[in-house]
Amino acid sequence: MARLPRLYAPRIAQLVHARLVHSFNTAPDAGKLMSQVQAWLADMVYVHKVALHGWTLVDDSILLLATPENGQGISRVMQSLGRNLAASLRSGPVFQGRYRSALLEPGQWVLPAMVWLESFTCREKGMDAPELWPWSSAGIHTGASLGSVAWLTDHEDYWQTGNTPFDRQARYREMFHHGLSMNESNRIADALAGQWALGSESFLQSLSGSASRRVSPGKRGRPRKIQPESETR
Repeated sequence: MARLPRLYAPRIAQLVHARLVHSFNTAPDAGKLMSQVQAWLADMVYVHKVALHGWTLVDDSILLLATPENGQGISRVMQSLGRNLAASLRSGPVFQGRYRSALLEPGQWVLPAMVWLESFTCREKGMDAPELWPWSSAGIHTGASLGSVAWLTDHEDYWQTGNTPFDRQARYREMFHHGLSMNESNRIADALAGQWALGSESFLQSLSGSASRRVSPGKRGRPRKIQPESETR
């Protein structure tokens, strides 16, 4: 089966998940390498004109929430990270196949996807206090980490949660600690697995003229056969 082309639509945020062949923990100093990946990421999103809204690095995955300026932006960021990691690890392929991504409806799914991404360490790795994980944007958004980073661009949905940085952090912290429902988590995971858009029917329809390919799965089964007009009389 032919691989689906990368899904892209102008000004629409993407959730990205890339799995590593070899864990960061195989490096002599995993923490130092993950900090280096963050530094590379800071450079690459600038070079390839990608607005990065959130990220999480864990032992076997790189997760991003970002809006690229063009259809190649995120692919080029991931390719650059892969080349740099390959040179550092010297262990052959870096990623387990292609990274997966999903388009997100603004006003509906961007913030839930950010919660999903930034709580990954807790949900998938069983870690406590995910907002204190140093290789994630969670602490910046909740206020658990002091300061900010120049290469993190707040998405409009996060910006709209409050009038001041303190207000936005307080509102997002409430959402973050409340967490997602099982249905929300499953829908995000399914969109990533299928590499589709996530949103309402009207949102999916609005993408039909601007997305790089179809944005949702086709209906299963063969198309219904239309009978000739003479057979329907």
